[in-house]
Amino acid sequence: MDQVESLLKRPKAYYNIDGAGELGMGFMCLGYALIIWLQMHTPKDSIWNQMYMLFIWVGLMVAIIHFGTKAIKNHITYPRTGFVAYRAQNRIWTAIIASVVSALSVAGLVLAAHSHRHIVMPVFFIGLFFAAGYAFGIARSGGVNALFRWKWVVVLAQVIGSLLIALLPEDLTAALSGGSSLPAWFSASSAGAFLLWLVLYGTLLLISGAISFWLYLCHTQAPAKEANEPANADV
Repeated sequence: MDQVESLLKRPKAYYNIDGAGELGMGFMCLGYALIIWLQMHTPKDSIWNQMYMLFIWVGLMVAIIHFGTKAIKNHITYPRTGFVAYRAQNRIWTAIIASVVSALSVAGLVLAAHSHRHIVMPVFFIGLFFAAGYAFGIARSGGVNALFRWKWVVVLAQVIGSLLIALLPEDLTAALSGGSSLPAWFSASSAGAFLLWLVLYGTLLLISGAISFWLYLCHTQAPAKEANEPANADV
């Protein structure tokens, strides 16, 4: 049974074997943190507070992550450890779950806005939620690849960092938000705390991804010039 469980975990571990997944997520978190900071510190009629700019910004981030990850996989990962083709059903269910979670999150914010309720951002609980997701999706890969076991330190850093941010004085986190362009239902202290958490989470992912990439290069060999093309394998 342990061998079967190990085999089932391998596709998930393989996706981030080179740290590309974490690098992409970290880049996206910091990208969101930057656009949020710009929106908070500029007037409402600024270009940064226009809806079309948000779509352009997100589109650029997604394009950079997609083509950057693809370049790493095609030019470094696949030549060294081969190409793995995932079953289509797994991709479909992943897309469905992500869509449902996003829709519920947006719906919750819209309902809160229409009810004019004051929202306090529970940064610590958000940090726990994402730390649990990181632990389940990435750190558990240590059971398949011993090189990933140190990622439990990243999980601990996420939890401790989220707790420290939640304990910061409200006036300090409120100062980070700039106090402008904020809706009445979202406090300045909550906005500043959320911005800090995004920076923390994104930075930890970038560091973890960079370490994973370095370890991957150290423990895999570059292909010889005359080597054959890597074989495809269905998982």
